[in-house]
Amino acid sequence: MKKLSRIIALVCMSTLLLLSLSGCSSSQKDSANSNEQEKLKIGIVQIVEHPSLNTIRESFIAELAKEGYKDGENITIDYQNAQNEQTNLKTICQKFANNKYDLIVAIATPSAQAAVGETKDIPIVFSACTDPVGSGLVSSMEKPGKNVTGTSDAVSAEKIMELAKRITPDIKTVGALYNSGETNSQAVVEDLKKYAKKNGLTVVEGTVTNSSEVQQVASSLAGKVDAIFSPIDNTIASAMPVVTQVANKAKVPVYVGADSMVKDGGLATYGINYPVLGQETAKMAVEILKGKKPGDIAVKTMSDMDIYINQDTAKAIGVTIPGDVLKEASQIFAK
Repeated sequence: MKKLSRIIALVCMSTLLLLSLSGCSSSQKDSANSNEQEKLKIGIVQIVEHPSLNTIRESFIAELAKEGYKDGENITIDYQNAQNEQTNLKTICQKFANNKYDLIVAIATPSAQAAVGETKDIPIVFSACTDPVGSGLVSSMEKPGKNVTGTSDAVSAEKIMELAKRITPDIKTVGALYNSGETNSQAVVEDLKKYAKKNGLTVVEGTVTNSSEVQQVASSLAGKVDAIFSPIDNTIASAMPVVTQVANKAKVPVYVGADSMVKDGGLATYGINYPVLGQETAKMAVEILKGKKPGDIAVKTMSDMDIYINQDTAKAIGVTIPGDVLKEASQIFAK
């Protein structure tokens, strides 16, 4: 009888132990699943691959990590590139919206417009949008409203042209090379026209709708103007090697809106620092991840501008960069 009692006791203890282990295992699985679910999902959509936009993205991710939001640890970053196709932008942003991501980061104006068109609820932070109000992204720069805010990469056509006069003072006609479908480019070209009217310059427009048209339009402009001006235009930026080849052959200086466009062959610019732009965008994202409403965060425009020069291009077209300009330059590209 005692032996039977011991056997029953052992069976009961074994059963309790198995149930306990099963409970722990289930608890561990639930905990792991919970941790996985707690990761914030951030979607990054970029219109096209080119150095300035890549720099923004890389700087953004690095700054997020500094602020304690690390991909694979407490956040999951889903980066998608539209390869300069509007249909791809829509598909990407629909995916982010349908999967209810916690934050959408839109790099460049077309990306932001696509994101805004897909969700009115998910917070959106844009970067490198030259004219957020004119592009229909926000109600105002000070009080964006709704679920959107971000950083502007607006540059001054006047300051770039003042730099152009210091380097090539004899220019009388300026060719405006840009994508007519990019609202950010249209805004800067309008500023160029105002500057030209005040300073006795003639602007000849050369518009494209896609990168396949860049060579032909650039060639046409190069035969008519003393200099070419291109704003921070995604289509032109991605085709800068083609523009450089055409302009260098014609010995025509190209003044651009971004440092990466100078690196890729433009003669010079007075523009913004893109790593800083990415960092500032990330700081806004952190505010939102901590609970602040995007519509309550003012759009930030960069105030610090730098001079960028390409000495190889200067030599190729026979232009000597003045010594004082070289001294002021933040970066000089040369092989």
